[in-house]
Amino acid sequence: MSNLRRISIALIFTTFAHVGPAQAQLALTSPAIAPGAAIAADFACTGADQSPALAWSNAPQSTKSFALIFEDPDAPGGTFIHWVAYNIPARETSLPAGVPQTTEIADGGTNGVNGFDHLGYNGPCPPPGKMHHYHFRLFALDSALTPGDKADAAAVESAMRGHVLATAELVGTFER
Repeated sequence: MSNLRRISIALIFTTFAHVGPAQAQLALTSPAIAPGAAIAADFACTGADQSPALAWSNAPQSTKSFALIFEDPDAPGGTFIHWVAYNIPARETSLPAGVPQTTEIADGGTNGVNGFDHLGYNGPCPPPGKMHHYHFRLFALDSALTPGDKADAAAVESAMRGHVLATAELVGTFER
């Protein structure tokens, strides 16, 4: 066996010998919404229109903050944003149901402006007759964000560029 081939084999072995255990993937869940299942009217414009409780786990250790974007890609005019929240502290692993529509989120974080031009959460409210899929997207970030006052999803997504460590998604459905 040539020396070059021995070196290549040794290099491959050394590379794989130092790979540690796989990092568990960031996960996003809700006690109120099973993946792919219908979102209850309590969380939509046809009911109480309050945000559902959300919980997450397995964030990378270097996470400094989280951002959340809730959107409807099936909306007639293109993707519609129902909730933007950012600078949720890394120590948090959940948001309670009924997060107020104020700038500041209890325990830290900031509500952004949604597609209704409101702060915080406004739930599903599609036109009658067609099922829509609603995506809760959570981002683990390596820094806090500075997207400006009353930031919308575009500003938050722009501020996140280059800072996303991991993402998770929970999808529910709603039809009127």
